Amino acid sequence: MILVTGADGFIGSHLAEKLVRDGHNVRALVQYNSLNSWGWLDSSPLSSEMEVISSDIRDPYAMTHLVRGCSKVLHLAALIGIPYSYTAPNSYIDTNIKGTLNLLNAARENSVEKFVHTSTSEVYGTAKYVPIDENHSLIGQSPYSASKIGADQLSLSYVKSFELPLSIIRPFNTYGPRQSARAVIPSIIVQLLNNKNVISLGKLSPTRDFNYVDDTVDGFTAALNATNDIGEVVNIGSNYEISIEDTAYLIADIMGKSIVIESDERRIRPDSSEVERLLCENLKAKKLYDWSPQFSGKEGLRSGLTLTIDWLKEPSNLAFYKSAAYNI
Repeated sequence: MILVTGADGFIGSHLAEKLVRDGHNVRALVQYNSLNSWGWLDSSPLSSEMEVISSDIRDPYAMTHLVRGCSKVLHLAALIGIPYSYTAPNSYIDTNIKGTLNLLNAARENSVEKFVHTSTSEVYGTAKYVPIDENHSLIGQSPYSASKIGADQLSLSYVKSFELPLSIIRPFNTYGPRQSARAVIPSIIVQLLNNKNVISLGKLSPTRDFNYVDDTVDGFTAALNATNDIGEVVNIGSNYEISIEDTAYLIADIMGKSIVIESDERRIRPDSSEVERLLCENLKAKKLYDWSPQFSGKEGLRSGLTLTIDWLKEPSNLAFYKSAAYNI
């Protein structure tokens, strides 16, 4: 049995489905709520083939019982919205650090064979050099990134202190179907699909290394099966860099739209908190996992964006997104 935490979310739901398709028994953790919503698994045709459990990683007792009977753990559950971390930093400590601690202890108690912890490229902060390899310094430029640095270091300490068989996957900016509208790519697409030609964005100059969700999921499954990566941190990224402004114009070009971009102050991070540049060095993933991005370079990004746009064009999918609201 493989446990996937955060299986109700964007990447987690894609990963849980991939594992089912590959023939694995999957226990999917979704965030407990009074509506009994399973997030994106509610609309998944494969959710009936998973053991879906509603719980909360902030409860250590619940995590001990959740991990019991699982040989491997893929830990994706986290609070990830950067703007919301300015408003509710304590929640990020409770979920991202203490929640990870609860899962680490549960994994240790239940003697799991492999624990894969999810990091983020945000922990690097603005690049000191590019491409960014795994030896780059860690800089917490937001409460979110600081909480993930804490969770990463805590996870690595369990390898050294307790010999927990653990590795860390560090995805760069993943995009694709099901991503929250708080992220820039779906925000742009949703605005255009609602016939807006004046697009509201934050700062336009930062660059990102966008990674299509299928490539990110392949990184996780490679880590799940690897035995040569214990105690290692592995970047998963496309090794292609593009600015937010150029991303917006590329999306508009794919959709056949002419756009004007306006600055929305609500979408702009504090100056010292903005990560100005991210570009992934992915040689370690190629070496340890024999992993390479299938959606690479500008053409790979165009292909991934086209798939994302096509998914969002479906009225039943677009209905999940509130185009008039700014999602933090």
